[in-house]
Order: sequence, then structure tokens, then C-alpha cells
Amino acid sequence: MSIFESEVVINQPAGVVYAFLTDMNNHRQLMPEGITDWESTTDTASFNVQNITRLLLKIDQKIPNKSISVIPAEKPPFDMELKWEITQSDDDTTKAKFTIAAELNMLMKIAASGPLNKLVQAETANLVLALS
Repeated sequence: MSIFESEVVINQPAGVVYAFLTDMNNHRQLMPEGITDWESTTDTASFNVQNITRLLLKIDQKIPNKSISVIPAEKPPFDMELKWEITQSDDDTTKAKFTIAAELNMLMKIAASGPLNKLVQAETANLVLALS
């Protein structure tokens, strides 16, 4: 299992961060360059990852103000789970950690590690911008 993760601190309460992340329509604002053909609803998103694949994702599990798990709605080229973990701090700031866990064979690891790492870094950085 390959793990890609990034954590940021956001100057918003956990409820605001959670509400933003539980609407997949908002995730378009979090995507890096190279993501095309975006389509979404409240619970699903589909898009092309440049030179890798087309993904259709859906929200699988939500724990209010704590976490959101997202899984593929169609069989992807590799098994994966995306998870946002939200932790409220005492001073109305929130830690948000985004993790992608992916089952990658050696060839896929070589091809996909860079883009997946870029994806987690971009999504957390763009979350800070979107909620500023």
C-alpha cells in the first residue's frame, strides 16, 4: 500500500471545513492543473487525471466534523481510498489532513507516485486558499 498525505492548518472552525469538504462540487476548487473534464454532484465527482486515468469518486463515509472518506464509484486502474481527517484546535483553527492510500504495483508506482503526491499537496494548499 502506498500512502500519500499532506496536512495544513486552516483559520476556520472544523464545522466550516467539514461542510466545505462534504460537498464534492467544492472539490473542483482543490484540484491541481492537469485535471480535466470535471463533473460533480454533492456526493460524486468524475474527472480525468492527465496521462493517468479517468476517475469517478463518491463519498463513502462521513463522521461530522471529523472525517470524510471517498472511494471509487467505478473500478479504477488501482484500488484506492481518499480520506480527509479534520481536527479542531482550541483557537478556532482546524488541522486538515488529506491521505490517499493506493494499491500500486511497481510500474503504476513509478507512473502514479508523482501525480498522486502533487494531488495531495495541491488539494490541501488549495483548501487553505478556498477557506481564507
